[in-house]
Amino acid sequence: MYPSIDALEKELAREKYRSNYSRVLRSTVFSLLVVAAVAVLIAVLLMPVIQVSGMSMADTLNDGDIIVALRGVKYGTGDVIAFYYNNNILIKRVIARPGDWVNIDSDGNVTVNDVPLDEPYVTDKAFGDCNIPLPYQVPEGRFFLMGDHRATSIDSRNSAVGCISDDMVVGRLFVRVWPLKQMGVIE
Repeated sequence: MYPSIDALEKELAREKYRSNYSRVLRSTVFSLLVVAAVAVLIAVLLMPVIQVSGMSMADTLNDGDIIVALRGVKYGTGDVIAFYYNNNILIKRVIARPGDWVNIDSDGNVTVNDVPLDEPYVTDKAFGDCNIPLPYQVPEGRFFLMGDHRATSIDSRNSAVGCISDDMVVGRLFVRVWPLKQMGVIE
């Protein structure tokens, strides 16, 4: 005996549903993979995401903050950048450019080319861990960096870190995305 027309129509509808379901599932999985791959490429090549570890940039940035940096953008004096140092990523502020003269007095006041820096981002000035001869001229092709929490920051004032070159820079910090209550552009 042959199946009835109703039974054949029900079976045909079920097969169409299964075929459509399969097609939609494959399409969704493929779309998710493409979006994930694009997100990873953007994060690695253009906008790395960095989690702050330590307090050398307090009060500007705190331990655990999650930051988005921009690669390939120009940065200058006052900008906060991330850079590679001994297989770690450090975060500091650009204080002086190549050829500039940096001086720091015993109270932690910084001058660049004999002009005192206006540093509203520093709450407690300190001489810090400085073992370089002052005044110090920034070598060509290098940048002088300091953390905002001057008493604890190990930065260009110490020959262990020294001045950094462009090829060490990960990017200029752009925006804090975590914690949400402090989300915003980094200055």
